[in-house]
Amino acid sequence: MEMTPIHSGKLRAVGYDARNRILQVQLEGGVMLQYSGIGDELWRRLRDSASAWSFYRDNIEEEFSARNVSAQAPSSEPRKNPLDDLFG
Repeated sequence: MEMTPIHSGKLRAVGYDARNRILQVQLEGGVMLQYSGIGDELWRRLRDSASAWSFYRDNIEEEFSARNVSAQAPSSEPRKNPLDDLFG
């Protein structure tokens, strides 16, 4: 599923599978959640909202059940800051 970066509240990316009516959201910290039964209109309203975080909280998080699909690989090394390569 193609994810669109978004920075609103704790939202970091959103994606939608119209065929299967699945909304996927990535929250800060890397948590990835999927919501089933999301219609095209609700997806468009979230995507186009001036305040996506508030819209998500009021219309999706409170109304639909989420499935956590985060893939967190175990790592013994601390997370590398991606800016280190630029400003190292």
